[in-house]
Amino acid sequence: MNLYNKRYFVILSVLLLLILSACGQSSKDRASDPKTGEAPGSNQRIASLSIHVTNNLLALGIKPVGSVIGGDVKDFLPHVADQLQGVTKLGAAADPDMEALLSLKPDVIYIDSTLSGTDKEKYEKIAPVVAIDLDEGTWRDQLQEIAVKLGKEKEAHQFIKDYDAKAEKVQQLIHDELGTNAKVMAVRLTAKELRVMSTKRPLGPILYQDLKLKMASGVEKIDNSKPFEVISKEVLPDYDADAIFVIVSSGTKAKNAFGDLENSALWKNLKAVKHNHVYVLDGQKWLDYSAIGQNLALDDAEKLFTK
Repeated sequence: MNLYNKRYFVILSVLLLLILSACGQSSKDRASDPKTGEAPGSNQRIASLSIHVTNNLLALGIKPVGSVIGGDVKDFLPHVADQLQGVTKLGAAADPDMEALLSLKPDVIYIDSTLSGTDKEKYEKIAPVVAIDLDEGTWRDQLQEIAVKLGKEKEAHQFIKDYDAKAEKVQQLIHDELGTNAKVMAVRLTAKELRVMSTKRPLGPILYQDLKLKMASGVEKIDNSKPFEVISKEVLPDYDADAIFVIVSSGTKAKNAFGDLENSALWKNLKAVKHNHVYVLDGQKWLDYSAIGQNLALDDAEKLFTK
């Protein structure tokens, strides 16, 4: 190779390296800017200040570097704890651990705009912030919104497709046991209250839309802006439910309250109870209105109705 060709080769090699470096830097810049919506989540250090956002991230195959915990359980929710091993706990969503958040040096922080929107500027001093309005749209909408920002649209589409197929299967199992015209209701026992769950999330959409179950008499009359209505046990017969789904809150008092209800003559005379159509749900899964929570709720229902 003569001197001219050698110089030309060296110059060309340097130019190629500069081009490749610029491309790589451009890609890195996009990865650190959630507003572009082009970056794959695996390249970002994501801190999540919402357990529902965290669980939507998990549904997309993305593990955040840090996440808030469940306020009641004071830890990661049991049904996703195994997927969050190694993730830094950032305290409860209502009062995140700022020191832990700072130490993570996240590329982006995801927040629930309703819960944390007023603190957005505070978080923006640490990293770019993506605010998700969890009161707007369905969990499908929220999953897809996050997916677009992280370049995970295919994963979101596949998750929803698989979910819908599972819902159809579970719906058939329930209809096989209860009949297609059975009317159902869901109640939740807390330490102090008996609640009838409405058509609103978290339970309404999965029961009455995804599983296409019929509502017991009066469920449709509950104010749709509320997730539940508090009732006295004496009102239960008015719903005339063929099946009752029950969630018992954590704690001894809630469990005792359900035990007292089960032992009452009023409960024993309910049509659903007489026909052995009372189903106690895994509350952590059913109350988690996220992609992964609703999917696990279907798994729970499948177990309950598989003979």
